[in-house]
Amino acid sequence: MISLSRLLAFAGLAVSLAECSGLVAPAYQGVPATVNDPLDFNGTSTDSSSITSTALQVDQKAGATGDVPPDQPVANTTVTAVDGNLVNATIPTPASRRDLDARGSESHLTRRNNSNYELVFWGTGTGPNDRDAAIEGTAYLTYTVVSNTTYDIDDCLAFCDSVEDCVFANLYYEFNNPLLDFVFSQKSNLKCALYADVHSAAEKTNFGGQALEPSPAPLNFIQQSSGWAAKSLVDPPTPPGYTQTFGPTGGANNAPGYMGFAFIDKYDVQACADLCDTRGADPVGGACEYFNIWRATVDGIPTTYTCSMYFIPSDNSTAVNFGQGDLLVTESRGYKRNNLIVDGGFEGYTCGTSAEVPFCFTPGYSAWQGTSSPNGNLDASIFNFEPYAHTGNAVALLGSAYGSDDLPGTLAPTAPIATEAGQSYTLQFFHSSFYSGEEAEAPATLEIIWNGESVDTIHPGFSQWTPHQYTVVAQGNDLLQFTGGAAPAYVFIDDVSLFPL
Repeated sequence: MISLSRLLAFAGLAVSLAECSGLVAPAYQGVPATVNDPLDFNGTSTDSSSITSTALQVDQKAGATGDVPPDQPVANTTVTAVDGNLVNATIPTPASRRDLDARGSESHLTRRNNSNYELVFWGTGTGPNDRDAAIEGTAYLTYTVVSNTTYDIDDCLAFCDSVEDCVFANLYYEFNNPLLDFVFSQKSNLKCALYADVHSAAEKTNFGGQALEPSPAPLNFIQQSSGWAAKSLVDPPTPPGYTQTFGPTGGANNAPGYMGFAFIDKYDVQACADLCDTRGADPVGGACEYFNIWRATVDGIPTTYTCSMYFIPSDNSTAVNFGQGDLLVTESRGYKRNNLIVDGGFEGYTCGTSAEVPFCFTPGYSAWQGTSSPNGNLDASIFNFEPYAHTGNAVALLGSAYGSDDLPGTLAPTAPIATEAGQSYTLQFFHSSFYSGEEAEAPATLEIIWNGESVDTIHPGFSQWTPHQYTVVAQGNDLLQFTGGAAPAYVFIDDVSLFPL
């Protein structure tokens, strides 16, 4: 469906293809030979039902069970589901942020004071007939054993202090486990299991009951299982290259530009950013530019950690999904990817008119500059005219705006791009070459130049709006250029972005 503003624009043209056999050049407010329908992003809203149904299938609960020795390093954050499919994979962290341990604390439940804990629940005792259960919960980190000469709460909480992201410790005795009694060097059966989320007595579901020695040896069992949580918590740091747009709230985004979701095994904002950075481009909207991370609780128990990804940034205004049934949204935060390109959508160029459909053009303004070939006439320009644009109202054009020559033009930011030397970036832009029709646009070309070196030359011919992505390495204060267009093989460029990887 063509927008009302576009119909008004085309209806008011003094010259049209119906009246003249020749193509009307863009500078004369010409009508494209093929009308490009405006993009409709409203059909790409968050698939909340798929997220909810997957949350009820996946099991992210874990604890200090099995034959794993104590004091193991905390595992990297893993993905447990992607777009409704259950998986088990490590987060694909970009090479520039490969060392997860060096990222700083990303848990939403990070302590302010390492020794400030409170009792969440107490154990049931250590009498001959007392039985208890250990926590099986989300965001499990690791465990140690502390001296069992006393019920050593202080050493357990000190261990939590020493492990990044730990905010909860479950201290309990496990009896009839030969690995604890005879194999592991500590020779203690007092386990201290750590978590990156706070749990309750309702999650004490590991009662033991396993035969860890040949019959007739007794089954293992649990006693005196207590839980301790950090009293004071802080927000996670914002990932490099992002800006926090809202949170924490009890509402998840229900927004357009939705690309899909992933479940991760703990609340890890940086891991969610890594997923956004490495998510494949949407064929319509391009790269991931925004993510929403939130925790789901079912009947008050932490269940999943969701990372929803979008190619259109959003904010608190669309955080209206509060959950379904017994599933509630908690700890919801949104983060927008920072674009290093100043005014990559050219919207800073306006006509300064009250016309219902503004129309104006220029060889350059404060953010971008077009340069013509020798003897060329406005071979690179910026238009403010909604029918030509990919999104918004403004767009860049390569090729003589007046149609007076067939020479290429060059478009570039007016200032070097403020990058970090040695850092890798994703360069993205949207291109179209449909203005003059299939035959005239057949020779359309566009070259992308980074610091004087050609990144690629594309020969799209006749093409509707299409996203293009490249990985470039910065040297600091980098230079970007787009060269091409040779009227009537016009090339339009819009929504240019540069994101750190």
